[in-house]
Amino acid sequence: MYFLSGWPKRLLCPLESLEQPLHIQTDPQRAFFAVLSPSQLSVWYCRPSVLIVSYKELSKAASQFGPYKQAEWRPDSTMIAVSTANGYILFFEIPSTRDKYLYEPMYPKGSPHLKGAPHYKEEQCAPSLSLEMKKVLDLQASITSLQSMLEDLLVATADGFLHLVHWDGMTNGRKAINLCTVPFSVDLQSSRAGSFLGFEDVYIRDMEYCATLDGFAVVFNDGRVGFITPMSSRLTAEQLHGVWAQDVIDGTCVAVNNKYRLMAFGCANGSVQVYTVDTTTGAMQFSHKLELTPKQYPDIWNKTGPVKLIRWSPDSCVVMVTWECGGFSLWSVFGAQLICTLGGDFAYQSDGAKKDPLKISSMTWGSEGYHLWVIDGNSSSNMKPERDTYNEARQFGILQFHFIKSALTVNPCMSNQEQVLLQGEDRLYLNCGDAAQAQSPRNTSHSEHKPTRERGPFSDGSLDSQGLSTLLGHRHWHVVQIHSTYLESNWPIRFSAIDKLGQNVAVVGKFGFAHYSLLTKKWKLFGNITQEQNMMVTGGLAWWNDFIVLACYNLNDRQEELRIYLRTSNLDNAFAHITKVQADTLLLSVFRDMVILFRADCSICLYSIERRPEGLNPTASIQVLQEVSMSRYIPHPFLVVSVTLTSVRTETGITLKMPQQACEAESIMLNLAGQLIMLQRDRSGPQIRDKDNNPNQRKHLPFCAPVVLAQSVENVWTTSRINKQKRHLLEALWLSCGGAGMKVWLPLFPRDHRKPHSFLSRRIMLPFHINIYPLAVLFEDALVLGAVNDTVLYDCLYTQTSAREHLEVLFPFSIVERTSQIYLHHILRQLLVRNLGEQALLLAHSCATLPYFPHVLELMLHEVLEEEATSREPIPDPLLPTVAKFITEFPLFLQTVVHCARKTEYALWNYLFAAVGNPKDLFEECLMAQDLDTAASYLIILQNMEVPAVSRQHATLLFNTALEQGKWDLCRHMIRFLKAIGSGETETPPATPTTQEPSSSSGFEFFRHRSISLSQSAENLHSKFNLTKTLSMPSGPSGKRCSKDSDCAENMYIDMMLWRHARRLLEEIKLKDLGCFAAQLGFELIGWLCKERARAARVEDFVFALKKLHKDFRWPLPVIPASSITSPFKNGKYKTAVGEQLLKSQSVDTFVNMETDTGVSNTPRSRSWLGAISSSQREIDTVSSHGPHMQDAFLSPLLSKGDECSIGSATDLTETSSVVDGDWTMVDENFSGLSLTQSELEHLSLELASKGPHKSQVQLRYLLHIFMEAGCLDWCVIIGLILRESSVINQVFSIIQSSDIDGEICQNIKTGLYAVDKWASTDCPGYKPFLNIIKPQIQKLSEIVEEQVQPEAFQPVNPSKVTEQVNPRAEESRILSSHGTNPQSDAGNISTSRHEEDKSKTEVEDSFQEGSYDCIVS
Repeated sequence: MYFLSGWPKRLLCPLESLEQPLHIQTDPQRAFFAVLSPSQLSVWYCRPSVLIVSYKELSKAASQFGPYKQAEWRPDSTMIAVSTANGYILFFEIPSTRDKYLYEPMYPKGSPHLKGAPHYKEEQCAPSLSLEMKKVLDLQASITSLQSMLEDLLVATADGFLHLVHWDGMTNGRKAINLCTVPFSVDLQSSRAGSFLGFEDVYIRDMEYCATLDGFAVVFNDGRVGFITPMSSRLTAEQLHGVWAQDVIDGTCVAVNNKYRLMAFGCANGSVQVYTVDTTTGAMQFSHKLELTPKQYPDIWNKTGPVKLIRWSPDSCVVMVTWECGGFSLWSVFGAQLICTLGGDFAYQSDGAKKDPLKISSMTWGSEGYHLWVIDGNSSSNMKPERDTYNEARQFGILQFHFIKSALTVNPCMSNQEQVLLQGEDRLYLNCGDAAQAQSPRNTSHSEHKPTRERGPFSDGSLDSQGLSTLLGHRHWHVVQIHSTYLESNWPIRFSAIDKLGQNVAVVGKFGFAHYSLLTKKWKLFGNITQEQNMMVTGGLAWWNDFIVLACYNLNDRQEELRIYLRTSNLDNAFAHITKVQADTLLLSVFRDMVILFRADCSICLYSIERRPEGLNPTASIQVLQEVSMSRYIPHPFLVVSVTLTSVRTETGITLKMPQQACEAESIMLNLAGQLIMLQRDRSGPQIRDKDNNPNQRKHLPFCAPVVLAQSVENVWTTSRINKQKRHLLEALWLSCGGAGMKVWLPLFPRDHRKPHSFLSRRIMLPFHINIYPLAVLFEDALVLGAVNDTVLYDCLYTQTSAREHLEVLFPFSIVERTSQIYLHHILRQLLVRNLGEQALLLAHSCATLPYFPHVLELMLHEVLEEEATSREPIPDPLLPTVAKFITEFPLFLQTVVHCARKTEYALWNYLFAAVGNPKDLFEECLMAQDLDTAASYLIILQNMEVPAVSRQHATLLFNTALEQGKWDLCRHMIRFLKAIGSGETETPPATPTTQEPSSSSGFEFFRHRSISLSQSAENLHSKFNLTKTLSMPSGPSGKRCSKDSDCAENMYIDMMLWRHARRLLEEIKLKDLGCFAAQLGFELIGWLCKERARAARVEDFVFALKKLHKDFRWPLPVIPASSITSPFKNGKYKTAVGEQLLKSQSVDTFVNMETDTGVSNTPRSRSWLGAISSSQREIDTVSSHGPHMQDAFLSPLLSKGDECSIGSATDLTETSSVVDGDWTMVDENFSGLSLTQSELEHLSLELASKGPHKSQVQLRYLLHIFMEAGCLDWCVIIGLILRESSVINQVFSIIQSSDIDGEICQNIKTGLYAVDKWASTDCPGYKPFLNIIKPQIQKLSEIVEEQVQPEAFQPVNPSKVTEQVNPRAEESRILSSHGTNPQSDAGNISTSRHEEDKSKTEVEDSFQEGSYDCIVS
């Protein structure tokens, strides 16, 4: 509502006066303010803040009158009455000296400022005034309170009398009223002769006149408070009657709010009690209390001292409260706290030291509430002693605080908008984002969230940044500086309004108006300044499409008018549509194509507005539809805060039958001093029959008698849009009720067009609390937008002692921040409390697409759980089971529960899971739903709630599933988790998590370093292993032994699972997955393959394996050499039809998905073995051994342009690569410089067509290297066949000849190669040329096999096979135990024996191991 801005300013006094100010008071028009010192009266101008005139009392008179105490202005600002300590009232006259000015602005030559403009002088320059003492009145008793009341001055004295003094200083022969003779009672209905005050020494300490209640709010010196009202027009003792407020006995001061008819009484305990008067009985009725809570201000809430001053703002929307002990706070009219300086940066310095709070001795609001003038009570004591320097003497204890306020305070028609608009004295703050985004503010707001929801299945309740930009813009305000030319002659800004799309704003100052476009960044002002100065906007303004609608007073014709200006045309009355209005307009609002005016005669007038395209500039025409008199319901027109037309009505049944009626203006909402009154269309008559004949007839339906919907209402929001999906939210009425939070008047719909229950009401009022002050409601998005004051300390910039008095040190810099809050969970909960679960479901399903909907469910569950589980008394009807059942209706149930549990303390878990179900069952549900991340969260809960055996069992389940799905990140976490369980199992469970932490993390590290890349030397490996060992083991001998044993057992248990998975992958010939698995989890592939050489690592069906690898690695099947066919490309296309089908690989797709799903790893070293390969050139040098015919000129441009491209056959290009036509044209350009023969071209194209993607080549070579190391020669042969490199086959055969290889393997290779040859002859002739090249080697191999078969025939069965049949896992476990204790042995032997050979391959290995899984299979 109101927000502090920047630092306060301190006024400099040009007079060298030793006296400090003690009282400050603005005049009724707030153009001047009077400042009192003990013997001096000064009058200052507000803008600019300059001293105009000062009156110094002579010392003789000063001793007679005593020091000045209080000042009061005459309503027309021509006189000031000053009370003194000795009971005198001094009347000062301010004669107006026309055309004399103290200051005049100087403009450079040629500037557009016209001095001939009307009102120019009085706006621009401080007028020259003089002060003359006219009259002295001696009341012979100390004066306690002065109050201006119309033509009289009311004075209360300490002898218990009330004096009514005329402004000319005469008492007019009226007697003073003795308070002892005024009857007081609890209300006005009790007998006329109420009890009297009854004490001789009772007098009024403070009082204030309330025009709309026609009486005085008074505080007596004994702390009692009351309200004195004259029973007739004459103010005499016999005609006065007083009413007590029974509960207040420690009153200190009072302030009244005329607009809301409220009396705020300050109390000695630091709180403010706010009362209103019951119109029927006349009794004082308690409304609400303003007090600091111990929750927000634990150290100060009861140490503030008594309330010293209370001041309502000029627009009556906020109240400022100060205390005796210092500090001030700002509250909205019904008790929402906006600012308090007793906490945070106001109370503490940046180093934590406590500041002295600002003690305010007097304060008054400036024009329109943009400024608060404050007299600093501290300064009088601080600054008297040393007054030696000239500058010091000019320091003056008056501070000016600056405020920004919401446009709703003065222009409540803004409430049908969804933008937040704040107005300062010279600028506007808007919350809309950039204009490009604002062009489609709706409809885009949710489509942008969809990709994110598909990408990561659950958004964890966090808002997506891209979506936020459309919903909320960003954190910063869009600040629009108001045009200086307009501001100079029309300060202050009184109204502002923004259009529906948030692209245009209009502002109204003292005269005329101006508007600004956010798209063009330009202001439009009246071309004719006389037209601007002749109109004074009275009832506010609103946008209607491209038109500005405003109610104004024409000063020339002395006529109230309703005007409509087109935004796109020049700002001139010639382009305006002007309608004369009978009475003064107080409020204006627009609903669809209707304008509603509230006038000073308490009548409401409805107009229809329509656009007329006439010539170049379209105009709008207006015609009166209906007038409604409200004078019998409204005591005073000034009490109406806002008036709006809405489509809200009580009977929602009609909405279902006739949806077109939802567009109609069905009711008028009137905020009468905080009471929300609704006038509905009266549909009881026969008008429903006539609706077909004349559509205009419906608009003239009469209104029913008014109904009060709610009390203490500050703002009302409704929308005129329709959205069938979100009818609950769009047909609701939103109310802001100050300290009571918000309320929503929600429609209740029968489900599936069923007949509504007769006992169910059609609407329900639901209250809910929010933590921000609401300024706008986003209806579809279920968000409330607001603003909040924040502070920044700069006191560290001023460290010298001399700078301690700097305002930058005393006060923090205040800024206004945008904020928003979700409210849906409050409404759902309120519906569930009232057993309206079906309505809650309807509402929730309509909002399920919102990006923060999971967060809504989580918040609701969390709040109910916290309340019920921590309640001290047993809850008779707990809500948690209902909420749990409600959440199960949504697919996000499992995540919601586990997120809530993880954010709640362990003590409440049993209560939670008693309501939502056993965590074991929920874990299994997650596994069934394939939601492994959520299952992992449940595992943490199971670990805390169950014995280790149970959590190990569930962890194993999850680990196996994660392995199958390739969720490597999760697998790594599970390995760590299983190790942590193992190390914690042997000892008693740790008392604090810190003792468990080292073992859990070290387990992971230890496991990772066991599988060091095979190219590292043994020494390097050994040192690394020792280092980890020292880091990870707990101290103490027993700890060492325990964790060593448990580590061995755990390693064995985990390795068994890893081996089982690797065996399965190998048996299913998923080499790509196997490589990925090994690289991601640091699995030691070579050592394991050595053991599995004769079992799982043996190839049973060469042809099937060959086809599978072609498909998995997207490697094209070879094409026939183009000796007989003319076009190699045609041939390629023809021949690779088989390859094309193989390319559509499912496993690759799943691989891509699982790779992108995994998160960022904890281990910076382990790169996905498919990792994105950046420096392509280096890898070509180290890895590719292309044939001798490879042309550098051809390949390098393509690869350097994008190494992700797959350079394959023509079909391969269309299927899998990202090469576009542009790349082919580039190749052509490269060719144009070469002179190639036809046969060379054919050869090149053939070479191209038979190569797979570069990445697949790197992967295959890496696997080949691994299989060579492990001695799995049959796999080496298959990879050699795919790469079609005879050197690989020769290397295998030379190994077979040189070393003692198992005859069975040789036999297997021989039969496999023959099977491949047979398959190539029938199905894939492209392989024949290569098989012919290696034919001699195959024949050599069969000779070796025959030699080996003879001796082998007489030997018994292979002993290794026997052991495998007896106990297939015995060998595994034996190797595993040695492997767990000395893991470097396997890798070490291999890596030292082949160290030299490996050097060339280190780069490839590193490229797989270097840290990330964001690989893209191209």
